[in-house]
Amino acid sequence: MKNQTQQQTKVKKRFGDRKDGTLIRDIDALHFIVPLLYPNRCDNEAYISENIDLTNINAWLAKKNAEIDEFPYTMFHVVVAAALKTLTLRPKMNRFIANKNLYQRNNISAAFVVKKQFNDESEEGLAFIRSTPEYTIADVREEIRRQSTLIRSDKKDSSSESMDMFNKMPRFISKSIIRFIRFLDTHGKVPASLIESDPYYASVVLSNLGSIKLKSGYHHLTNWGTNSLFCIIGEKKKSVFFDDDGKAFFKETVDLGLTVDERIADGYYYSKTVKLLKKLLENPELLESPFNERIDF
Repeated sequence: MKNQTQQQTKVKKRFGDRKDGTLIRDIDALHFIVPLLYPNRCDNEAYISENIDLTNINAWLAKKNAEIDEFPYTMFHVVVAAALKTLTLRPKMNRFIANKNLYQRNNISAAFVVKKQFNDESEEGLAFIRSTPEYTIADVREEIRRQSTLIRSDKKDSSSESMDMFNKMPRFISKSIIRFIRFLDTHGKVPASLIESDPYYASVVLSNLGSIKLKSGYHHLTNWGTNSLFCIIGEKKKSVFFDDDGKAFFKETVDLGLTVDERIADGYYYSKTVKLLKKLLENPELLESPFNERIDF
């Protein structure tokens, strides 16, 4: 039998494209004008709150971890995988605005901060996951395991090393360099070595505040980088539900706080996206299939 290889379709770069994104040229008038009127990402934050029922996640985690000796699956793995699958199936959520233009990001990624130790003096490291259409939650778990182990060693990620370098320079020199780098950022020309693990160049940034016993809130976006979506995970809690007879009962839940750049899509698109995210979180077995496998929601 003749072996067949799957070829990936590469989009030819055109004038106006960036190395990390393709310029959206077929765009309606509203989405063309809004970035010109409101150019700053921080001025266009929209906030969405969701309460997630953990019943199915807890059952799924117990089943999966019964077969695992080291580095068990956690709720954070489920949230990261659900976010990546949502971005895969809802591509407008993987857009960003830079230099007043709308771009489709060339890849799908998630980033988060890893605390090396849980104490006041401990340093933090940056983790950056680059997803593919064939990724599953098993790939996400393995990549988080690999990067967390690396970060908690003595080795630093490239972005942290770059920040340390600037911090050691005389202030007037480092400030001048940073001003130039911000100019490069606006035009998509920042050297890859400086932003390789920069979370603000990821499709989604996640922060698990529940791991440090904090409730969910909202995190601001930044005018630096290209990130258009932030997800805050709160502390697990008991929430009241009601059955058909009006009788109250409790379930374990978690709150998510989403911050999104409202310029990249419209409210209807956001609504369907959140509906998909919630279905994936409350049915984690769907994350065992490739992220590009479509589901009904």
